[in-house]
Amino acid sequence: MPTLPHEQRAVAESFGADAERYDRARPGYPDALIERIVAQSPGTSVLDVGCGTGIVARQLRAAGRTVLGVDPDERMAEVARRQGLEVEVAKIEEWDPAGRVFDAVVAGQTWHWVEPGAGAAAVARALRPGGLVALFWNGVEPPPEVAEATAEALRGHVPLPPRFSFGGEAYRPLADRAADGLRATNAFTDPEPWTLPWEREYTRADWLEQLSTSGFVNRLPPATLSAVLAGIRTPDAFVVRYSTVVAAAHRRP
Repeated sequence: MPTLPHEQRAVAESFGADAERYDRARPGYPDALIERIVAQSPGTSVLDVGCGTGIVARQLRAAGRTVLGVDPDERMAEVARRQGLEVEVAKIEEWDPAGRVFDAVVAGQTWHWVEPGAGAAAVARALRPGGLVALFWNGVEPPPEVAEATAEALRGHVPLPPRFSFGGEAYRPLADRAADGLRATNAFTDPEPWTLPWEREYTRADWLEQLSTSGFVNRLPPATLSAVLAGIRTPDAFVVRYSTVVAAAHRRP
């Protein structure tokens, strides 16, 4: 049975089943992260790995970057293309850069679906000397009453940790594994761990819509998913704390 995220291909490839909802419901990333990527990149070209519907790419484009996305799901790529983004359909482990090199390579909420060693080698081929690689995840900490209500409704339907929390501490092991993959290539400076806290306001409807796009949850039968969501009682509005965790390094000469 697959145990590592990148081995769970059915989950990894499930998000495109409702790509429009994914694009509408998923949060973006803090301005501080985008500013840091821009500041530490030697130029304006960016490769977005697992770009999905283009959530990260649009933020970088707004910051003046030229972004090429790579994603294995044509359904997700099509949503990104309709918003003016260029996307090539492939797994990064198998993608051919065709001689192209970039000033930065990023991956938002996707690198755990990539085989760490092969992915790091692909980034090394695509990144110019001095270029930045930034692999990052949004850790989410809803208010305790929202976390408890959500966990109670999901329990028995999807795998959950003992405490329903997907904050920064839950994603740091993924970032550490990504950093180990980068180190193993000997092509990068020692990866730096970044942590960027921020907040976002939610309505109950917003929270439930985002939850329905989560891995495992999005694979529930429609009737089950509807019943689970209907059973989640939360305040009408609340603030969710986020912590974006990052593994960042630069390409050696």
